[in-house]
Amino acid sequence: MRLLFKTLLWLILLGFIAVFAVVGFAYHWVNKPLELVEPVVDVRVPAGVRPGQIGQLLVDAGVVMPPEAFGWVARLTGQDRDIKAGGYQVSQGDSLADVVRRMAQGEVTQRQVTFIEGWTIEQIMQALAAHPDVEKTIEPNLLQDHRALASRFGVEQERLEGLVFPDTYVFAVGASDEEILRRALKTQEQVVERAWEDRVPNLPLKNPYEALILASIVEKETGQANERRRVAGVFINRLRKGMLLQTDPTVIYGMGDRYQGRIRKADLQRDTPWNTYIRAGLPPTPIAAPSKASLEAVLNPEEHDYYYFVARGDGTSAFAKTLREHNRNVAKYILGR
Repeated sequence: MRLLFKTLLWLILLGFIAVFAVVGFAYHWVNKPLELVEPVVDVRVPAGVRPGQIGQLLVDAGVVMPPEAFGWVARLTGQDRDIKAGGYQVSQGDSLADVVRRMAQGEVTQRQVTFIEGWTIEQIMQALAAHPDVEKTIEPNLLQDHRALASRFGVEQERLEGLVFPDTYVFAVGASDEEILRRALKTQEQVVERAWEDRVPNLPLKNPYEALILASIVEKETGQANERRRVAGVFINRLRKGMLLQTDPTVIYGMGDRYQGRIRKADLQRDTPWNTYIRAGLPPTPIAAPSKASLEAVLNPEEHDYYYFVARGDGTSAFAKTLREHNRNVAKYILGR
C-alpha cells in the first residue's frame, strides 16, 4: 500500500514536471524572436478573416512558423476576438506574442502619400497607383473617363480636378486608393467651405466652385508665395471689367497630351473649353489642385489697379496697369529687348 502511494506521488510529480516543462517550452517558443525571410515583413489582415487564417497570411508574407500557431496563441491568450483588420509590420526581434498583441490592439503600420500643390487629378491618381502599400480598387479605365470617376465619388461636377486637397496623407498599409481619395475630397470640401465664409464682399465669383477654379489658375501662375494675393487681384480686376483672362496654364490644360512644353500661336487660337484667350470668364473646371493659400488669396485678393503681369524669369512677376506698360515688360523680360 505504501509502495503504491509513493508510486502515485511520483507519477503526480512527474506529471507536474511534464506540464511545467511543456508550459515553459511553449512560453519560450511564443516569446522568442520569429525567423523572417526579410528584415521587415508586411502583412495585410482583411476584415472578417479568422485567427486561424492569419497564421497562413504571416507565413505567405515571409514569417517562418507553423501557420496554425497564430490561432493557438490568440485563443489561449483570449485575444482571438480582438484581432483588428489592417496592415501590420513584423520586424526582426518580434515574437509571436508581440504580433498577436499588436494585432489585438490594432497597432497598424503607417505609410504616407503626398499630393503636391498644382498637381492634376491624373498626377494624383498616378501617385496612388505607384504606391506599393495602397490597395488598388479604382479601375484603370476610370482614369480616362473623368465623368465616370467623378460619379464614383458622388461628385456633381464633371471632373474631380481641383476637388482633391493637396497634402500628405498618412494611412495604414493596405488602405485603398478610394479611401485615401475620399479623405482628400472631404478635406478640400472643408477647406473651401471655411475660406468661402471668410471671403471679402463683392467678388465676381458666384459660388465656391468658381473660387476653386480661379484658385487653381493662381496656383499655376504664381512663382512666389508673397505674390499670390497680387496675382489673384489681377484676375479679379479682369473679371470685373469683362476682360479675357488670357492665362497660359488654362490653354495648356485644354491641350492635354498635345502639350509638349511649348505653346504655339495655333494653340492660343484653338477652341477648347479652357482656352481663356478666346473664351470669356472662367474655364468650366479647375485646372489643378490649388493650395489653401491660393484659395484664400482668391477670396481675399490684393486691391490694386493692375490688369497684367509677366514672369521675370526669376520666379517673380512684373505687374502693369496698362497694356502699353505690359508690352514694355514683355519686351524686356520675354523678348530680351
